[in-house]
Amino acid sequence: MDQAVFKDVVKIITPYAKNADMLAKATVETNIHKDLQVNSTRFVDIVLEFEDKFGLTISDEEADKIQTIGDCVSLVSKLK
Repeated sequence: MDQAVFKDVVKIITPYAKNADMLAKATVETNIHKDLQVNSTRFVDIVLEFEDKFGLTISDEEADKIQTIGDCVSLVSKLK
């Protein structure tokens, strides 16, 4: 697991997460929608920020598979 990417992913998600307590103890297992209470509209903004930050293009199919912070880190690491 790339710790630098993990930190960047958490940083990007932070302004969109409604559950700050869960965010403070986020792990690769943390579910973005259920645990952090990020709705689908905000999630689209997060994906766009991932693309900008890491210089990636994330397809709709790839974005649909993202459930956890670990999924984000794996995808970003695979695409960059």
